[in-house]
Amino acid sequence: MDFAQVQTFLADDWISVQDLFKGALYSDATLMNETNTYLVSNEGKMLRPMLSLLVSKACGNVTDESKRVAAASELLHNATLLHDDVLDQSSRRRGVPTVMSMLGSKASVLAGDFWLVMAVDTILGCRRYSKTLLGMFSHTVKDLVDGEMFQMEKAESADTTRMDYEDMIYLKTATLFETICCAAAITAGAPRKVENAVREYGRNLGMAFQIKDDILDYDGADLGKPVGTDLREGKITLPLLEALDGVEPKRQAEVRRMVKEIPEKEGNVAKVEVFVKDRNGTARAAVTLQDYVNRAKESLEPLDWSPAKDWLLKLADYCAYRTI
Repeated sequence: MDFAQVQTFLADDWISVQDLFKGALYSDATLMNETNTYLVSNEGKMLRPMLSLLVSKACGNVTDESKRVAAASELLHNATLLHDDVLDQSSRRRGVPTVMSMLGSKASVLAGDFWLVMAVDTILGCRRYSKTLLGMFSHTVKDLVDGEMFQMEKAESADTTRMDYEDMIYLKTATLFETICCAAAITAGAPRKVENAVREYGRNLGMAFQIKDDILDYDGADLGKPVGTDLREGKITLPLLEALDGVEPKRQAEVRRMVKEIPEKEGNVAKVEVFVKDRNGTARAAVTLQDYVNRAKESLEPLDWSPAKDWLLKLADYCAYRTI
C-alpha cells in the first residue's frame, strides 16, 4: 500500500491534520519541546489519522471536527506508546531510541501524559460533538488501561486462553481503531447504519492489525524491536496458542511453564519459537488474521463506492500482507 498516494488523495485535509497535530505539541518547557520535536521527527506512517480521514471521506464529508478527531487519534496513540515503553522497558521503537532509554522513565511518562492531555484538548475544540467524542475517547482510554492490566496478569500466570487473547487485543488495540472510525463517521454526519458499519470495520481492522504484529514477532520482520519480544515479556499470543491447539495437556503445560520461566532461562525463547515453527503456529494464526480482514471488508458493504472506500478496502489487505 502506497501511503504517499493516500496522503496525496487526502490533499489539504491531510495538511490540516498535520498542522493540528504539530500545533498541539507546543510547551513552555524547553525539554518537552525538544522531546516532542524528536518524537515528531520519528513518526511512523500515521495510520490512525489516515484511517480517520478516509472514513470521514467515505461517509461523505470531512469537517473541521473530523480533522480534530484525526489529530487526536495520533496524539492518543503516541501517548500510549510512551507509557508502554516504560511498562515494557523498551529501548527502541520504530528503529530509534525511545524517550525512556534516552531520558528515563519519568520523562517518558510525563511526555505521555502531555500527549494524552493534548488529545483531550484537541477533542474539546470540536464545536458540535465534543461531549460525545470525549466520552468515546475516555472509554477507549479505560479499555487500553484494562487491556494492559489484563496482559500483565496473564503474563504472570502464563495461562492465556484463546478467548483471553481475543479480549486482550480488542482492549489493547482494536478499541482505538473502532473509536476512530465511529468518531469519524459521527463528525461526517453519517446515518446510523453507516456509523455502525464503519465501527465494525474498525474493530475487525484493529484485531487484524494486532494479530499481524503478533505473527511478525515470530516471523522475524524488522519492527524496530527485537524478534521474540512478546515471549520475553511473558506474552502468549495467537501463534503460540495455535501451536498449542491439539497438543496433549502434559506437553501444553510444559510449554507454558517454559514461557513462565523465560526471565530466568533465556534459552527457553528459542525452544518455544521452535515449537511454534514445528506446529505451523504462524501459518495457522494467519488464517484467523485473514478472517478478520475479510470481515472488515465485508463491513463496508453498506457504504456507497468511492475512492475513499476503495482505500479502506486496501488498508484492510495491508494489515494482512504488511512486513513491518
